[in-house]
Amino acid sequence: MKYIIIGLGKFGSALGEKLTEMGNEVIGVDIRMNKIENIKEKITHAINLDATDPEAVGNLPLKDADVVIIAIGENTGSNIMAGALMQKMQVKRIIGRVVDPLQKTVLEAMGINEIIHPEEETAERWAKRLNLEGVVDSFELDGSYSIVETRIPKEYHDKSIKELEIKDQFNIIVLTTMKVKNEKNEMGVDTDKSTVQGIARADTKLYKDEIMVLYGHNKDIKKLLDEHRKFKEGM
Repeated sequence: MKYIIIGLGKFGSALGEKLTEMGNEVIGVDIRMNKIENIKEKITHAINLDATDPEAVGNLPLKDADVVIIAIGENTGSNIMAGALMQKMQVKRIIGRVVDPLQKTVLEAMGINEIIHPEEETAERWAKRLNLEGVVDSFELDGSYSIVETRIPKEYHDKSIKELEIKDQFNIIVLTTMKVKNEKNEMGVDTDKSTVQGIARADTKLYKDEIMVLYGHNKDIKKLLDEHRKFKEGM
């Protein structure tokens, strides 16, 4: 996959390096030349430009990028302006970094609902989440095993966990399911709120567009998510 990371501070740089190590193409962007020098040998490309300048941003390969991550942390104004530019240029997927509740509210009002809290979430966790297509959230238990939230695919709709034989086919356990309800926040912006449905059993039925929480080895989870992706592409 192709990522553009805007802001190469501690978090942005660490995320860029992790994603590159996972075999992705990563373009890092920062206005500070010293940040470019520090990372240019560790990611695919490092570009020195002002991400709040529309003309400069127009030179980035935004149409080719799968994800643009606004990782600017110390300058809230620049973070918001860069996010607004990405929205205006209609990039496929934008993830914004926030450092305070007001900034989060502003980004959500702009339609940027995928949010990073670097003080609470590590770059490694986000790299793994981004590297697995279809993951809503994830929590790594150690280097090999994770708990992952993923949208239930269409082919699982109205079928029980026993019918699908997820454990037998992939060696993965479905821990629980979550219903997703669309609500408006205090700014009147649509947001998704999830509700846990309790411990999953063999007769628990799955429904498309809800979320299932999986536990298993990282390679087994990736195999299952790859199967979902192939099915979706073949439709």
